[in-house]
Amino acid sequence: MKWKKFTIDTTTAATDLISAMLDELGIEGVEIEDHVPLTETETKGMFIDILPELPPDDGQAKVSFYLEMKAETEQILGQVKEGLEELRSFVNVGSGEITVSETEDADWINNWKQYFKPFTVDQILIKPTWEEIPAQHRDKLVVEIDPGTAFGTGAHETTQLCIRQIQKYLKLGDSVLDVGTGSGILGITAIKLGAGRAFGTDLDENAVEAARENVRVNRIPAEQFPIITGNLIDDEQTRQAAGYGCYDLVVANILAPVIIMLSGEAGRHMKQGAVMITSGIINTKEEDVRKAFEENPEFEILETTRQNDWVSITVRKR
Repeated sequence: MKWKKFTIDTTTAATDLISAMLDELGIEGVEIEDHVPLTETETKGMFIDILPELPPDDGQAKVSFYLEMKAETEQILGQVKEGLEELRSFVNVGSGEITVSETEDADWINNWKQYFKPFTVDQILIKPTWEEIPAQHRDKLVVEIDPGTAFGTGAHETTQLCIRQIQKYLKLGDSVLDVGTGSGILGITAIKLGAGRAFGTDLDENAVEAARENVRVNRIPAEQFPIITGNLIDDEQTRQAAGYGCYDLVVANILAPVIIMLSGEAGRHMKQGAVMITSGIINTKEEDVRKAFEENPEFEILETTRQNDWVSITVRKR
């Protein structure tokens, strides 16, 4: 389906009022572009490691909306222009100039699949569920993944760092806690490498759904790798569901700020001598994560591994 995109040249002071005006006209899906920096509260809530580099905030903004080609665009556009003129009495709307372009519907959820091809991490073959096993890799341990909208195809450096550490530290029959499981790739890999059971948590219901489906696709019984929606850091119901003092191995491929918070909670769920593998750590945050573990007497740091700009820190519970 083709759409027309209308972009209003305006100011940051007017974006909220323009958005409200468009909503009153029945226009949904408003897009705002500006150079306003994120606040500390916003970045903390989003757990962002790397902030986008923006030009200086010059007070300029663009508000875009979309209409179907078959819609009575001239009538709607006339109403938008009238609305902009009314708003000028209350706020500086800038030039208010409206530019028009065309766009087409795209299957953004699935278009990326053309770029996800089978690849290996040492002797493990990670392949999308829709691809065949390449002939030259039929001797490898196969992990099938369809991440959906969840993080975790295995292609990212942080996932590969974790997989290599799992291979190194996992013992046959170990119980594994996969925090922020995403697509479930780490828990699934652990079970395929010999773990007795795994337990996964994630904040995103879509990720949990994708992970459960990946468990099924890899022919792992659901009871061997249950996955729930919840926050291990501050939700007592999730903590109790995971269980205390019962894991030999914990994996957390998340982000540095989350790992720092998790360092104060994870030990409660680990056996003495258990290992925790962390990644999702950009190199500029390595010292922050290291410091959090060094200041916690429960843990000793075993090793730090790196791949490009990403870091994995592995610790043991004393």
